[in-house]
Amino acid sequence: MYNNKGRYALMAVFLLAGLVCIFYKQYELAAVSGLLFAFVVWSHFKHSSVLMASKYFKNNEFGKTRALLAEVGNPERLAKSRRGYYEFMQGNMALKEEDYDKAEYHFQLASRYPVGGKNQKSYVLIHLTTIALRKKDKERAEAYLKLATELAESSRSKDIIVKLEKEISKL
Repeated sequence: MYNNKGRYALMAVFLLAGLVCIFYKQYELAAVSGLLFAFVVWSHFKHSSVLMASKYFKNNEFGKTRALLAEVGNPERLAKSRRGYYEFMQGNMALKEEDYDKAEYHFQLASRYPVGGKNQKSYVLIHLTTIALRKKDKERAEAYLKLATELAESSRSKDIIVKLEKEISKL
């Protein structure tokens, strides 16, 4: 759970340790250092700063969340388990900025990846329903809401679904 600077520092430490071990002819320790270096590089591409960003996102520190998500250079390289959270947080950031097209794009992507349990996935679909309602697209709103109803487990999400059903019926 490091940001980019922390990972770069770890890479430098493992690289330096490996070189020192080679200088002192401790090849086994150099190999271990090389493996640790490779692991940090792998985690840099597969996990990036998404976990730290989610920590700040849960604490409503959106500036830090936005900065950590900006560190992700290529979201396509993220592991499937991280990509869903990345897209979910990006969608929420776009909602905060009232950029509904961008939010819809990110929530669409988040719906294709694992985002916690079934209830979390229902919140993604609830957001998509809300965006479709803003655009007055009744068919899409109904489709998203149907899927959200199947996945909803908590009483809060079920209450939101009931409210959205009322809104859809008004269209």
